[in-house]
Amino acid sequence: MSSLSQKIYRLLTDATEEEVLHPDGKVEREAPANFVKLLIARMASKLGDRLASPKTTLAWILQSLGAPPIFGGLIVPIRESGSLLPQAILSRYLKRFRIRKWGWTLGSFVQGLAIAGCGLVAINLRGIHAGIAILLLISIFSLARGLSSISAKDILGKTIPKTKRGQLSGWAGSGSGLITIGAAFFLFQKHTDSSLLLYAIYLFVSGLLWWIAALLNLSIVEEPGEREDEKSLLVGFKDQFALIKKDAAFRDFLLVRTLAIGSGLSTPYLIALAHEKLSGAAIWLGGFIIAEGLAATLSAPIWGKFADKSSRLVLRLAMTLVGMLLGLVIFYETVQGIPSHDAKIIFPIAFFLLGMAHAGVRVGRKTYIVNMAKGNDRTNYVAVANTSIGILLLIAGALTGITSLLSVPLTLGIFAVASLIGALYSLRLS
Repeated sequence: MSSLSQKIYRLLTDATEEEVLHPDGKVEREAPANFVKLLIARMASKLGDRLASPKTTLAWILQSLGAPPIFGGLIVPIRESGSLLPQAILSRYLKRFRIRKWGWTLGSFVQGLAIAGCGLVAINLRGIHAGIAILLLISIFSLARGLSSISAKDILGKTIPKTKRGQLSGWAGSGSGLITIGAAFFLFQKHTDSSLLLYAIYLFVSGLLWWIAALLNLSIVEEPGEREDEKSLLVGFKDQFALIKKDAAFRDFLLVRTLAIGSGLSTPYLIALAHEKLSGAAIWLGGFIIAEGLAATLSAPIWGKFADKSSRLVLRLAMTLVGMLLGLVIFYETVQGIPSHDAKIIFPIAFFLLGMAHAGVRVGRKTYIVNMAKGNDRTNYVAVANTSIGILLLIAGALTGITSLLSVPLTLGIFAVASLIGALYSLRLS
């Protein structure tokens, strides 16, 4: 396994033979095996994420189940903010342990349970009851995701050398995207009365993938890290959020990340437009999943390698792409409307390009914050950043949800402008 891991490590990264055969320390010595294990685990979790994506799959399923549109608009902010808001609290407990992989494993297992529950909803419930049930399950999912998210950054920083972290994220995104393309063809059938069963199977498989990722993560070789003595919750919060006041570079990063939220939050509104134009057949959901998977497969490794050289430039380019793409969709829809025959071409292309941009935003922001600090300092940066963004996501989700009642293109316009402003402001990142 060691020899095979070393070969895969060298093939997928820019590691030299000297680095692999004559490592400088324990992290470097275990890096090839850890890289492969983390790669497979991250691919499994990312694949599960794509198959059960709230932005595409769940938003489409809610439409098919006859749930009111408000549920589709709420599902992404709840999923994102629910995983981000508790991280300041979760980090207080996580930092008491020298080994952090157990947090990621537990979170992944619970995520699998929640998504499998959504599959049961697709079979058994309809209308507002389905909407409420899926939102409750996604709330549980998001809490577990928060635990996995904050521990994942620690695991990555403790087990993979700094110059290889972006490449791991990139290849994980690419591999999961490639498998997603094949899985999406399962939806290419004409009997729409069986579509809900297909969706349920998709969700069951997605849950299984999270359980596989949880088991793989247990085999990672993680050296014991820093441990922080127990503090009161109030003192812990005060210490953590003091980072925003004293660290200007961190404040700049938070602002850029806030302005980048349109890369994810805009997708359900594109789905709403597409569902209206394309009659809601399962084949079109398959097409959008393929477009997103193909985008990740082609772009994520490039973004990852680029991020190891300049993660701030990756953020800038990806946010510019988001702003320009949404601007073009808005222009086309508001000036002449998108006829159904053009929609069959425009929306898959739009999802492909938005998938590329979102992959760049994710890889860029994750690589940037993991590289900002080490040990418990890294945990604090991640926790404060994610909790702050979680609050802002709730606010942004509520405001854009209200705006969407007036005009979906107007909502997309807000995201487009924010992305372009964020791309300009990213010039301040060091």
